[in-house]
Amino acid sequence: MKKIHGIGASGGIVVGCLALHRSSKAKIEKRRVTDTKGELARLEAAQREAVGTLNKIYLQSLKKVGEKDSMIFQIHMMMLQDKDFSEAVREKIQKEQVNAEYAVWTAGNEFADRFAQMDNEYMRSRAADVTDISQRLIQCLDKTTGSNAWLLDKPSIVAADELTPSETMQLDKAKVLAIITRGGSKTSHSAILSRTMGIPSVVGLKEEFDFLKDGFCVAVDGSSGEVIIEPDEATKAACEKKRSEYLQKRRELQKLAGAKIVSKSGRKIEINANIGHPEDVQGALENGADGIGLFRSEFLYMERNSLPTEDEQFQAYKAVLEKMQGRSVIVRTFDIGADKQVPYLNLPKEANPALGYRAIRICLDRTDLFYTQLRALLRASVYGKLKIMLPMIISPSEVKAAKAAVEKVKADLTANKIAFAQNIKIGIMIETPAAVMLTEELAKECDFFSIGTNDLTQYTLAVDRMNGNISKLYDQRHPAVLKMIEITARNAHKAGISVGICGESAADPALTEFYLKTGIDELSVAPSSVPRLKEAIKEAVLK
Repeated sequence: MKKIHGIGASGGIVVGCLALHRSSKAKIEKRRVTDTKGELARLEAAQREAVGTLNKIYLQSLKKVGEKDSMIFQIHMMMLQDKDFSEAVREKIQKEQVNAEYAVWTAGNEFADRFAQMDNEYMRSRAADVTDISQRLIQCLDKTTGSNAWLLDKPSIVAADELTPSETMQLDKAKVLAIITRGGSKTSHSAILSRTMGIPSVVGLKEEFDFLKDGFCVAVDGSSGEVIIEPDEATKAACEKKRSEYLQKRRELQKLAGAKIVSKSGRKIEINANIGHPEDVQGALENGADGIGLFRSEFLYMERNSLPTEDEQFQAYKAVLEKMQGRSVIVRTFDIGADKQVPYLNLPKEANPALGYRAIRICLDRTDLFYTQLRALLRASVYGKLKIMLPMIISPSEVKAAKAAVEKVKADLTANKIAFAQNIKIGIMIETPAAVMLTEELAKECDFFSIGTNDLTQYTLAVDRMNGNISKLYDQRHPAVLKMIEITARNAHKAGISVGICGESAADPALTEFYLKTGIDELSVAPSSVPRLKEAIKEAVLK
């Protein structure tokens, strides 16, 4: 029996058999080429393929870990197309007359080394991201180099020099008992993903990693960072006891799933779930969500090669409403554009897509798309408690135009004797400073507000939330952002309408008391976060 120590990156205790994963970062063969134009063409084709694969991983990760932690794959897509990185690779191909694989490998190592030598821990962690995109690009160039994903034949504790974010995301959670790595840090994207996925993890074992052998029995404590190699029976029993206590705490948390949370003043606080697909409803119900606070309808458009038909959308909305059995379901009309690209729509390339042609702007411009979605929503409304939410609003005129579109669709359905619910509530996302400053006027046109703190933070602080160079400035607890929330809540309640939070900060325990004091009526989070949030609010109410 031997004890080694690393950094506890994701809580949980487990005993199991070790599956050692050897690094795939083998040296790439250098070949002299004469057709540099052909190599550049291969590089461009590989970049397109890699971006397409990453987009699929991004959509998969949204289901597993939610929007916040999936953002890394959007960043990877941007890194693959980064001008500095691309130019460095192209220059090596042209000037050194080498094959594209070798150019990517050498440029990737150079960029990764730069990050690894930085003083800031967060920036050092980005070296793994550069390695990830380089490996992916090389795999697209040369199919014989293998895949980022790898398989386990039985539940095991995974040990690797370092796991990239895409490798972590593609692990079969049902067969991964824990993760141990030689390198890495608590702030690496792989560590963040393991925490969100609920997989115990110890990173940064350094030279002690060499004591590990494939097939060893090991005990892993993801909180303390301790790893015990070939534990004796007494140690195994102690670990199992600690694991039982840990799981008991999680079960107690699950008991809160069906709890109704009421503030000291007697105001009921709804804890809802964010979903992107009808199949996500099961997780929302299992975790005790009071309703669906955000159904991201744009994902019905993103996982395909053509527009979803009216009937396909109708069936999706109907399925969610029926499964929620009378609980409130807020469907956000498609928020396409910016970081949610739909290639077949051929939207224009933009220098600042987050500030460009997206969301309600597309809806009011491409009314054919908007009417189709509204028809599907209204037809489905008879199967449950539907609310419609409009994204990226900056003025009352946009709300009036959207409501006019709803009335036009209602008239058409009535003329064709198609049933729909008569009193569907219509609300808006408050995610721009313009909307905040006009909340008094907007409240006259709306039945509810939902604050999208992800974009509101980005626009209020003028910080691109996908730019790693300024990520430390992206702060959802910033006083300016909190004041925006206070103004919105005050004006919503003055007008007699409800206000919720559906951004990632809804699950931030450091903001729970602030939300209670501000009078937020509803918080909507990833399904897995519902019980923990209910516990945090219950404790805050009892203080």
